[in-house]
Amino acid sequence: MKKGNGGGRRMRKQELLQKIVEFLQSHNKQSFNYKQISFGIGLESTASRFDVLNSLDELVAADDILEVDLGKYKAKSNRGVENVGYFVRRSNGKNAVVVDDEMIMVAERNSMHALNGDKVRVVVSAARKGQDPEARVIEIVEAKDQQFVGTIKIDKNYAALVTDSKFLAADIIISRSKLKGGKNGDKAVARITQWKDDEMNPRGEIIDILGTKGENNAEMHAILAEFGLPYRYPENVEKAADRIDAGITPEEVARREDFRGVTTFTIDPRDAKDFDDALSIRQLANGNWEVGVHIADVTHYVHPGSVIDKEAQKRATSVYLVDRTIPMLPERLSNGICSLRPDEEKLTFSAIFELDAKANVLNSRIGRTVIRSDRRFTYEEAQEIIEKGEGDFARELTTLNTLAKELRRRRYQQGALEFDRAEVRFEIDETGKPVSVYFKESKDANKLIEEFMLLANLTVAESVGKVPKGKKAKTFVYRVHDNPDPEKIGNLAIIASRFGYKLVTDGSTREVNKSVNRLLRDVKGKGEENMLSILAIRSMAKAIYTTDNVGHYGLAMPYYTHFTSPIRRYPDMMVHRLLARYASQGSRSADKLKTEEECKHDSEMEQLAANAERASIRYKQVEFMRDRLGEIYDGVISGVTEWGFYVELTESMCEGLVPIRDLADDYYDFDEKNYCLIGRRHGVRYTLGDQVKVQVARADLDRKQLDFALIDDKGNPNRPLEARKPGKRHEPRHKRRRNK
Repeated sequence: MKKGNGGGRRMRKQELLQKIVEFLQSHNKQSFNYKQISFGIGLESTASRFDVLNSLDELVAADDILEVDLGKYKAKSNRGVENVGYFVRRSNGKNAVVVDDEMIMVAERNSMHALNGDKVRVVVSAARKGQDPEARVIEIVEAKDQQFVGTIKIDKNYAALVTDSKFLAADIIISRSKLKGGKNGDKAVARITQWKDDEMNPRGEIIDILGTKGENNAEMHAILAEFGLPYRYPENVEKAADRIDAGITPEEVARREDFRGVTTFTIDPRDAKDFDDALSIRQLANGNWEVGVHIADVTHYVHPGSVIDKEAQKRATSVYLVDRTIPMLPERLSNGICSLRPDEEKLTFSAIFELDAKANVLNSRIGRTVIRSDRRFTYEEAQEIIEKGEGDFARELTTLNTLAKELRRRRYQQGALEFDRAEVRFEIDETGKPVSVYFKESKDANKLIEEFMLLANLTVAESVGKVPKGKKAKTFVYRVHDNPDPEKIGNLAIIASRFGYKLVTDGSTREVNKSVNRLLRDVKGKGEENMLSILAIRSMAKAIYTTDNVGHYGLAMPYYTHFTSPIRRYPDMMVHRLLARYASQGSRSADKLKTEEECKHDSEMEQLAANAERASIRYKQVEFMRDRLGEIYDGVISGVTEWGFYVELTESMCEGLVPIRDLADDYYDFDEKNYCLIGRRHGVRYTLGDQVKVQVARADLDRKQLDFALIDDKGNPNRPLEARKPGKRHEPRHKRRRNK
């Protein structure tokens, strides 16, 4: 905002009103208080600020501007004018259009049956007093290509796909000639071919039959299809992979640094087949250690523009569901040619480090190599050797572990965040049914691999991004993590202070992150641990791929990329190609715009894959708990919304909803800022992090949702108002003394 002239003079009323409106319209996506507006139009005296405050009240009363929050003002959108935005369809009928970051409601009668994500042209009507504005779709500018997953229902008179979609309330009518052999009860994928204005239901055709509803393969494929992710590999791509020559010629070896005689091994999960990274270690004559981080040289075999490359580019990532991996590359490459299997010569792209006994990096180099892995360790096997100090390559493993611990200590000292939350995993039987739950925890063997991968990624990013002063860095793919939302960090600090913790919210990244780490350590084992750790995670931004390097906040690294997993991530393949390109002297920088577009696609696909993984976990959680209906468990409130609160069970980390409609003892309001529900009559609070006892009430596999019933200390469900004793105050279970 620029300071205007005449900070001391008072404006005439009409001039002042006009200046305020013009200022708000020029910053139409933001809201301001009266002091900010005064400064923005160049009025700084106390008297002038009072004039601004009075004028704002007058403009709001005249409906010329909006008071979006107490004391916060914003320009009104241009009503009655055509705008272009993106349609948001919801199965609950609350449709909307997003125009310039503003969400405007659209009644179904005014939607032209636009689908979720369609680009539409709308006319926004002026809001009536006391009501929100509404929009009317007048044109579908660009229809988004989409498909719907559901269950085929065949009656005497019609056939339909009953959709699982949260974006479509209506069933899709399917002509019997377009069922593609589907039977009643089959899980299937369909697309909409027509939706007339005067019809309640769209018409469509079946694209693919996934299998019988409830059958594990069908349900897992349905999850992938729901997110638009592929669940089969194209035959022509598989055939292209089969034609690749896996042989390594003497000429190719001669072009590379040879590590075949150096102790090398992989450490991976016990069920892994795609080993894309290996570590080598040897002691140098000067007593220092040479550690090699060797990564599968995928781009030696997959060339730009080939059918395999195009398919990998489209997929962007491997997808990891509860019971399977959907690989980015054909299995011949991912599990065969490129996988760094023991006792096989493999081509690699490597980052080589010379470290002293205190893990200081004295020298490093990046280049293409050839290796021969001596041993394939599982994390459990490596952990046992580290703990006992004996077994295969015990000296090498313990040395690497010592170096990794020092690297990690320094990283945390520099301000890297320490989120260390256990992940839920399921033991699955041969039919895909979950039979037990276990927790995946990160131990020294996991952290050893993580630390050297981080070092390699940092070094590779620095090799391109860190240039002498006055020189411009060439286009590169960075993995960035922006600063956290200041408002969310502020809320975390306020809530943490209620429990007696002080959180630094201003200052350098290092100072803020060290403060967050101290908070996470201090809450360990305490009742508020879950609540504050969840809020800390939610205050963070999402990491993305981009050509614009802003550093990695969570890792406290000014340069960072993804170089270490090209078998399962396309950005890593891009990084390998850029490294090879820039290794040639005089090579020009890659096209920034084209690279940025690919980065955006990769970030979006990564998010879709993560959503699909979470959906598969939710499905297995519901399937696991379905056999435990009526059982009572301890849990912690993990989320609070206007429709109820979510509880994570302590025993299994399965999460379910306690619907607000089932809290029959009071009428509850949602306090968004304090993450709690508050009873109107009795002031009972249900807050993020509270310990509660719940009963498994419903398990809906179609919606992938568990519903819990809240249980009191005596094992009784939450009671309705009429069952209360007059004058008795009900308090949350964790704040109430137990009867002895």
